[in-house]
Amino acid sequence: MAKRTPGAVKADAAAPETSRKPRARRAKTAPARGLGSYLTGQTLIAMPGLHDPRFAGSVVYLCAHNADGAMGLVLNQPLPGISFDDLVKQLKLEPHPPERRLRMRHGGPVETGRGFVLHSTDWSSDGSMRVTDGLALTASLDILQAVAGGGGPRQAVLALGYAGWGPGQLENEIQENSWLSVTADESLLFAEDTGQMWRQAMALLKVDPGLLSTVAGRA
Repeated sequence: MAKRTPGAVKADAAAPETSRKPRARRAKTAPARGLGSYLTGQTLIAMPGLHDPRFAGSVVYLCAHNADGAMGLVLNQPLPGISFDDLVKQLKLEPHPPERRLRMRHGGPVETGRGFVLHSTDWSSDGSMRVTDGLALTASLDILQAVAGGGGPRQAVLALGYAGWGPGQLENEIQENSWLSVTADESLLFAEDTGQMWRQAMALLKVDPGLLSTVAGRA
């Protein structure tokens, strides 16, 4: 399997660097047309043959994919040991307890002390990067403050860490039958039940999980 953790930073999971802004600037997204095209805005579904324990059975939303590589958030791995209330208290946000809460996820093995909020585009700030017409990524503290105060975007999920691929790595893994891709579905991305998310993602493709070993790695 291709290495997905270049430059990983070890940090206290209870203190994500949410005040840092995403490195990428606002840009038009390349259309996702299947293998051979960039898949920004698509959802990756791990195939049963992907045995890497960090990604086995995972559902990943691709926030960026271009010639330089890819970046995504694992959305079906719960984040144990910390709640949104804990985070608000540690970051000294008000009010506490918060008037509204975000679901917390382990977003991947890279920069696990850094927080990323995937959310609907009805809310944005200078720290927001639009991924598609309906979804954006924000890594600045203002979104947590807005949510704690009862506002913020209509839909949102907070992930600590992310999954990253170098140039050509994701394309190779898809060719090796490690991933399927499907158009992102908001009800799936923001689902509360992470335990059923993989099967729900497969249902979007109308694929029988029992036949996955013979399915080519593209959708």
